[in-house]
Formats: sequence, C-alpha cells, structure tokens
Amino acid sequence: MAMSVKLYGSGAQEAWQKGVLFACRQNLARHLMETQANEMMPTRFAEIIEKNLKSANSKTEVHIRPRSWIEEQAMGSFLSVAKGSDEPPVFLEIHYKGSPSANKPPLVFVGKGITFDSGGISIKASANMDLMRADMGGAATICSGIVSAAKLNLPINITGLAPLCENMPSSKVNKLGDVVRARNGKTIQVDNTDAEGSLILADALCYVHTFNPKIILNATTLTGALDIALGSGATGVFTNLSWLWNKLFEASIETGDRVWRMPLFKHYTRQIVDCQLADVNNVGKYRCVGACTAAAFLREFVTHPKWAHLDTAGMMTSKDEVPYLQKGMTGRPTRTLIDFLLRFSQDSA
Repeated sequence: MAMSVKLYGSGAQEAWQKGVLFACRQNLARHLMETQANEMMPTRFAEIIEKNLKSANSKTEVHIRPRSWIEEQAMGSFLSVAKGSDEPPVFLEIHYKGSPSANKPPLVFVGKGITFDSGGISIKASANMDLMRADMGGAATICSGIVSAAKLNLPINITGLAPLCENMPSSKVNKLGDVVRARNGKTIQVDNTDAEGSLILADALCYVHTFNPKIILNATTLTGALDIALGSGATGVFTNLSWLWNKLFEASIETGDRVWRMPLFKHYTRQIVDCQLADVNNVGKYRCVGACTAAAFLREFVTHPKWAHLDTAGMMTSKDEVPYLQKGMTGRPTRTLIDFLLRFSQDSA
C-alpha cells in the first residue's frame, strides 16, 4: 500500500513511511492469523509468503518443502504431529540475502506454524477453539518481519523457517506415551498432544544449525501458561545471551510492543529430562511452570550460543488493551521484530 502525505519537520516524512511499513507488515501477519483455517492451510500460507517476499525484493529465495522432503530430513517429531491431518504439511524455508557477502552467516528466524490446533487426542475445550486458527502466529510474525527487511533492503542475510501443519485428532495421530525421534536422533515421549508446538519446533531448530547461523530466534504461540503469566502486556523472552535480550528489549521500548525476560534455569530442564521412556518429555512434571519447561524443552535442540525463544501466546488476540488494535488477531510482535532487524543491520554496517 503506497501512501503519501505532506509533513513538516526534519525526518517527518521518513518517520511516516517507516510507520506505514510497520503497519502494513503487522497487518499481513494479522491477515494470516485471522483467516479461517479451512482457507489458511499450510500450502496457502506458504504461497502468500512467497508472493509477498518475491514482490518485496529480488534478493530472495523461497522453498516450499513437501512431506517427502520432511521425511528425507528425518523430522520424525514434526511428522508425528502432521500425520493426524489429511491436509499435507509444508516446511517453508525463505531466504533474504541482503548482505554484500552472500556467504555471511544469516540470522535465522523460526516460527511455529500450526494452522489449526484442536489439541489432538488431548483435545481442547470447544469454547474459543476457533481462535486456534491463529496458532501459526509465530510463523506469521517472523515471515512478516523478513518481508519487511526485504522491503527495507537491509544489508543482512536472514533465513526464515516455518514448519506448517494442522494438529488434528484421528486414528493416525500421536497417542499419549508414544515415543518419536527428532532430526538430531533425540527421542521424545509425547505425554500431551496439545504440546505440539514443541514437537514441530524441535525438528526446525535442529535444521537451523545447517546454516551456520549468526543468531537463532524463534517465535511461537506456545503456552497458555505464558498468557497467564504476562497476558497481553508483553512477549516472554527466554534466551541464553544477555546481549540478545538487550537488543530485543531496546526494540520493544521503541515500538511499545514490549518483551519481558523469563528464566532458563536448569531447575526446569530437570523436569523434562526426567523421562521414563525417552530422552526428553514434551511436557514438564508440573503444570504451573509450563512456559518455562517448554522453553527448557526447546533448549534441548539448540546447540548455538546465541538463541532466543519468544513465547507470544498472550499476544495472539486483542484484549482491548492496545488502543490501535480492534478485536481479533493482533500480529504481535511483528513491529518489535522489524525494529530488532533494523538495529542489528545498523550494528553490522
């Protein structure tokens, strides 16, 4: 959308155009999240991102990986969720190569892409289940952020990964107590099929390491526990690097779409590695710390020293607390991700 207005004062026009870009990309994420699940299926999601990215900049590549590729990659954890639906899964891989050095290590963004989450056999209550069409909010925000970087022609390389599928109950779906194997060979005991986001992200995070990333950042509507902890006030950030936390925090102050640091204590790791049948359990022992044990689970699939996990569950829908948002899906924290990319590109210049 092109908009032109006459403004006065130094930098006003530039600030206006920046605001328009931020708004348009957040609206892209909102559109993806708001569209009903019988239209916004994995393949359709991938096609929309491909169209937006390629129209933004020629320095882009899009790979819409089918089930056969996912099987070749031995992504057994991701496939264990996808097999419950007749809708074919997609592993979306997008690249923006804005750096003058094509081989410069990229920032890698990973987003949870559950286009509808019934909970599987651990089925959710029917009340408000329709909102689970937006359980691909992590994928929507990270992809929208990368489209923005391409629009801005930022001098950095970015890779985006989104495992896309539905989580449905069927005779083929995970049963409680099943053991699945992730891409890195680690076994996972599935004790809650509604903790499917951790399962699909495990394989995506393993795959990330093939790109020799500069930074890994994943965004996901992962846990109801984070919604209880922070509501829509902030995105919860779990990270193994204070520098990365500071950059995200500074970006969130600028945009007003705030983040809040959460703990990655070994105390929580012990709850998911104390597992009867496998290397790790996809849920912790105690429900009360679900956001922290989910982060500890993801950490088991990350060997990189610069990683941040953003749990955006509380930000998914508008709770009438953000003046510029009406009811519905929010597309948050797209603007904070864009501002983070801007700051990173300036530091790398």
